[in-house]
This record gives sequence, structure tokens and C-alpha cells, in this order.
Amino acid sequence: MNEPVRELLDRADGHAAAGRGAHAVALYSAAAEAALAGGDLEAATRAVLALARGQRFDATAGLLPARLHEVYSRVEDPAARAGLAAALARTWAYTGQPGRAVPFADTALSLARGLGDPVLLADCLDAVLAAHWGPDDLQRRRDWAAQLDDAAAHLRDPRARLQAHIWGLTVAYEVLDLPRMHRHLRALEILGEESAEARFFAASRRLALDLMLGRLDTAAYLRELAREAAGRAFIADHEAVLHAMTSYPALMRGDRDTCAAEAPVYEEFGYAEGAPAILAEAAWIWAEAGRTDRAATLVGHLGGATLQGLPRDADWLLTVQCVLEAALACGARDTVAAAVELLTPYEGRAVVNAGAVMFHGVTDDTLARGNALLGNAPAADRLRRQALDAYRRIGAVWWRRRLEAAPAGPAPGAAAVRFQPGPGGLWTIGPDGGPAALPPMRGLSYLHHLLARPGTDVAALDLVAAHTGAGTVEQPGTGPAADARALAAYRRRLAELDDRLADAVPSGPAARRLAQERDALRAHLRSVTGLGGRAREDGASAERARVAVRKAIVAALARVAELDPALGRHLYDRVSTGTACRYDPDPEAPVSWLL
Repeated sequence: MNEPVRELLDRADGHAAAGRGAHAVALYSAAAEAALAGGDLEAATRAVLALARGQRFDATAGLLPARLHEVYSRVEDPAARAGLAAALARTWAYTGQPGRAVPFADTALSLARGLGDPVLLADCLDAVLAAHWGPDDLQRRRDWAAQLDDAAAHLRDPRARLQAHIWGLTVAYEVLDLPRMHRHLRALEILGEESAEARFFAASRRLALDLMLGRLDTAAYLRELAREAAGRAFIADHEAVLHAMTSYPALMRGDRDTCAAEAPVYEEFGYAEGAPAILAEAAWIWAEAGRTDRAATLVGHLGGATLQGLPRDADWLLTVQCVLEAALACGARDTVAAAVELLTPYEGRAVVNAGAVMFHGVTDDTLARGNALLGNAPAADRLRRQALDAYRRIGAVWWRRRLEAAPAGPAPGAAAVRFQPGPGGLWTIGPDGGPAALPPMRGLSYLHHLLARPGTDVAALDLVAAHTGAGTVEQPGTGPAADARALAAYRRRLAELDDRLADAVPSGPAARRLAQERDALRAHLRSVTGLGGRAREDGASAERARVAVRKAIVAALARVAELDPALGRHLYDRVSTGTACRYDPDPEAPVSWLL
């Protein structure tokens, strides 16, 4: 290997190991050009394979495919050709072009099977899985993921083991196999003690599982662990994952301000890279921020021919699911109908963001609400039961409660009434045929939250949290501030860390990493526990919230009554306040709320 090129590559590797991705990519690029100019195919192969690790998901690939293919077309060594074909397959798969990815993936796997190199075989299986990531390839993914798990089972190579556990976790989500999710996640956490890259994946995927199970109080701690690990490894998509670790906990706890801050980031990236999945996520986050106007604009851009023409790739289910979520929030009936038609053949499927970044519910959930809006009551009822059964089986608390609170469909003879937030905090309230505007009021936000969850007790603390972004929904403060199962898991992890620290070389890199994680976990436990290590109670906060919410709702009801006496009377009669607040619909005078 040419010595100057080797030096460039070694420097690039050093930057990559230290988490300086931009510096590493620049040096790998220079090394690739120099190696190709000098005919050094060994160095060129090493350089372009390293560059391929910097390909971001849903981002355009630039010259990377051309560079990979130039080396691929010139090398003769079967192992090098297999690795390059695998990298080409992943590059095209990550950019949403599975038709280009599949031939390279199949070639890579065919070559690797005859070479007897288990690390190379694991890499090529990873490429085949990425190339066949569409909604119609689930059974094949299950088979290949099992083969990858077998191939990596006796390997020391941390990257091969990481690939195996990420795919095992992804497929476990797709088939809603909760024990298998826990198994692969635990394996990632153990692997994270050897590798900063694995530690990043372990922290981010732990949050995805916590959110699925309704545990919202771990987000800040896990996001900080992931951020620290990303600073020590070359992870192309770390910024996108960190945004997901911010936006989805905010969405689930009703934190509109954070959703409104995150949605433009998704929107900007989605338009810049032409990524429908990211735009669809932006639309849903805008809707949950209360900005249905911004969501409706994106839904309009994603509907029609765009929705129908989406490639059946890794992002397809996610994109259609998020478009349907946003269209339901906006009342975009035509887009709801189109998305329902597309999703119906995929009833009973779980939706997971690529690589198990985030769980997005089951298709039966959105299909039930879509069919309800379209007036298909029998289908809506059947799908609703199926979705609730799935959520109960896996313990998806937030998803179950949201669907239980969703209207099963408009009641016969129900009056349509608008109660909608708009730009600048203004509210549109009143009969659908002639609503009026009201200025921003905290109590109107509380009422809107209750109207969206009819017949459901909502803690006053949760209403405050939904309006201000503070606190969580699952731990409302009237009882323990942290889930007992989460506390037990954290304490088990602390014991493991103490044992591993005792065996680690003092002052060595592993000991420092373990000590950092232990200190962060101890700090988090101190914040959510009181004397004796018991979960902290928060009765004073609950009382303050009760008083504040009651005053705000009473003031808002007075303004609504001035505007529309009949509507004001209905809300006075049907809304109750206290430590828990509630809106109970009137069966004798049903209202179809347009929220």
C-alpha cells in the first residue's frame, strides 16, 4: 500500500474513532482519490468502504455510489468485491432505491457464502436485509435476521454483533415479539461496554422501547448517554436519532413547544434531501404541536400521486402511517381515504422507523381511526379491537390510551362544533357553519386536551405539562415520580456497573466509561427518588396544578359562554375539574368536535 495514502487512511481512522466524522470523511475522500490515481486498489477499497459508513439514511448519496462502483469494477479479489457490493447495496437502500440495491446485495451474499469468512458473511447479510426492507419482505427478513444472528453468535467483531442485534431488534418490533426485543436490547447494552457506537445504539433503542411501554421519564438521561457516545464514534445518523429522541417524547407527553421547535428541523431536512418519510414525520409533529395549518400544507404535498408513487422500501410503512396520522389531525378526508386504501393490505402490522429508531404504533390503529372518519363503522370497530388487543399484549400504554380516547366515529345526529387552535395562538370556536375567534387562553388549551380524550380522567398536572412541556403524562406527580419497574431496572444496572468496575483496569478507558454511566445513572435516580430510595411523591405540585387548572378553565368557559351561551352551558355541565379533570359527552346531545 502506498505510504502517503496509508498515512491519510490512518489519520482518517483516528478522526473516526474520536467521533470527528467530518474530518474523517474529508481524509477518506482524499485517500480514495489518491489511491485510485496511483492504481492502489487495496487502499482504494479501504477508503471507499470507510466513506460508505458515512452515508446518512434518507440523504442523497452524491458521488459515493460512483466511487464504490469504480473500485468494485476494478478489483478481482472475491472478498473485496463482496464487501464493495454490500456497501453499494446499503448506499442505494439508504437512499430509497431498493431496485438498485437488490442486485448488489444478492451478489455480495452469493460471494460471501463461498469464502468462509463469518465477519464478511455478517456484513453481506446486513446488506441483503437493508435491500429487502420493504413491507412485502417481512418473512424473508425474519429468515435472514436469524442467519445473521447465527453468523455473529461466535464472533468477537463488535460491528458484526451490532449488526446482528440491530436487525434482531428491528424484526422483533415488526412481529411484536416483546421478549425478543428485550433480549436484543440487553445484548446491545452489554456490547456498549466495548464500543461507543454500540453504546449509542443501546441508549437510543432503549428509549424507543421505554416510549413504547409508556415510560417517558428516561428520555433526558438516555438522550445524554447517546449524545456522549456519539462524540466518541463515527455514526452518520446520530443527529437525526438525537432529534427523534427529543421530538417523540415531547409528542407523547403533549409538549407542544418542543414539537413546534423540532418540526421545522424535520421539514427542512425532508425538503433539502427530497425525503418523503421525513416530511411525513414533520407533518405529524406539526399536528401534535397544534399547528394543523403547517401539517395540512405538508399533507397536501405528500398526497395524491406522491403518496401513490412511493417506493415500497424501508420507509414505506412509516411514511404512509405518518401521513395518515397528520391527515386525521387535519381532517384531510381525501388523503385519509387514499392512505387507508394503501395501508389496508397491511392490517396487523407494526410500524417501526428504520433500524428500530422509534415505534410508530400498529397499522390497525390508524386504519381504525381512518375508517371511522370515512364512516366505515364495521371496519373501524374490528380494527380498533385488533389494535387495542395488540397494545395490551405488548404493554404499549400510551398507544392504547390514545386509541381508547379516540372517537369511534361521529354519533348519529351529532352537531359539528369547531374547537381549533390556530396560528398566533388564536382559537376558532363554535358551530361548524359559523365559528368565531377567541384570543390565546391557557384554559382553552386545557379544554382542547380534555375534548380530545372524552370520558377519560386527565390529571391536572398532565394538563399543565401538556401546555408547558414540563413533566410527563405517565408519571403525573400525584404518585411516584418514576415507574417501579424502571427503578428496579436502573438499580440492577447500577449493580452490574459496580461489578464490572471492580474487574476493570483502574483508570483505563473501560473503567472511565463505566464510571461515567454509573454517575449519570445515580444522578437520575437521585432526581426521581426520595428518602430510602422510594419513588418521590409530589402532592404539593398536584395541589398547585389543581388550583391553577380550575381557575384557567373557569375563565375560558366564561369567554366561550359569552361567545355561544349554549356551547358554554354544555361545557359547564360536562367538564369537571379537580386533581383529575374530565369531559363527559352528553349522550342526549352528542357533539362531533372538530379539534
